[in-house]
Amino acid sequence: LTRPDKWTPQEMFAATRIFASNLNPAMAQRFYNLILLDAVRADIMANKTLNYHYYMSLKKALYKPSAFYKGVLLPLCKSGCTLREAAIVSSVLAKVSIPVHHSAVAIHKLGGLPYSGAASVFIKTLLGKKYSLPVPVIEGLVVHFKTSADVGSKEGGMPVLWHQALLEFAERYKNSISKEGKQTLKVVLKMHHHKGITPAVRRELFGWEDEK
Repeated sequence: LTRPDKWTPQEMFAATRIFASNLNPAMAQRFYNLILLDAVRADIMANKTLNYHYYMSLKKALYKPSAFYKGVLLPLCKSGCTLREAAIVSSVLAKVSIPVHHSAVAIHKLGGLPYSGAASVFIKTLLGKKYSLPVPVIEGLVVHFKTSADVGSKEGGMPVLWHQALLEFAERYKNSISKEGKQTLKVVLKMHHHKGITPAVRRELFGWEDEK
């Protein structure tokens, strides 16, 4: 019981159920970060996929969403999350109903991190849940896309994942983005163009307005 590094996936799921139900968020966050996250990452690295019981452990961990975001999602992004890890964890996020205030804070924090493909995957997934986000979060996402675009200009362009996240943002929140925010995004669209995605983003934000 005191050697969680020796636990089987089934034992990890049983422990997660107990901790998610009975611990306060701070203690649950500590368990998720120190024990569950390492086990999940090791399993993905070893098997290129995630054991069913670990997957269910992540779903159960989301019953304490604040602890999940602080103990799993954000530390994962800050420590070189691979696209495979991002795809698996984001599929868990997509399947669980999460209160808006927890996700809004997570989106805001993800937007403030140095850009990575994994961050785009998580942002796109959370925006796809169609939350009614507070204005500061929407403004923070505009800043995120502008800042990451500036960095991308120095590094040879932005990946498709970034363009997909921007399209998701435009589709969901075009009516909530301020006039200044849209002008900022217009500059971003001129900096980075994807022939299959950028026209759709421009159409969402500006109607049928052309590139000029």
